[in-house]
Amino acid sequence: MAPQLYLITPADPDPAQFPRLLMAVLTGPEIAALLVRRGTLDDAGYEALAERLIQVGQAAGAAVLLEDDVALVRRLGADGVHVTRGGVKAIREAIAALKPDAIVGTGNIRSRHDAMSFGELGVDYVMFGPLGGAADPQASELAQWWAETFEIPAVHSTPDADIALIEGSPAEFVALSDCIWSTEDPAAALRGFDRAAREQA
Repeated sequence: MAPQLYLITPADPDPAQFPRLLMAVLTGPEIAALLVRRGTLDDAGYEALAERLIQVGQAAGAAVLLEDDVALVRRLGADGVHVTRGGVKAIREAIAALKPDAIVGTGNIRSRHDAMSFGELGVDYVMFGPLGGAADPQASELAQWWAETFEIPAVHSTPDADIALIEGSPAEFVALSDCIWSTEDPAAALRGFDRAAREQA
């Protein structure tokens, strides 16, 4: 079965221009989930950006997740949180605060032990690979191991993904970030990945 697409926003997009760009991108292929990265934004800046992108993403039918901020998820009506910091304690707190009404996913996984420790807490997905920047060379192997062994969905994130990643990914979701936003035409780039996913189905 072809992986679903999980879109990660750039670390520090132009808050005035990016919502319009995202809207254009989301008029194309179906995106299962959208993660709003925090980047270097302060609390007020991230809240303002998140509020706009939640509206855009949810209108397009995507589940919109925020990075590490459970209180903001509840305040703005986002669909869930992606936990990257704080380990088991932060995941447990997110699950207690948000589930079963919202999604709790986790990332920043460095080993099989990390993945199993986080997965057994009751998260909705486990992400292998970074949100942006340089790809993690072990993410593909970890995602494959997880997808073949556990029922909790795997998200394989590799920022410099190419079409071959989609065609060969064992994960239930493939997360796309820099490979979309660094192109001249992000909407066209996303369509290319979507075609590859459909051809694999």
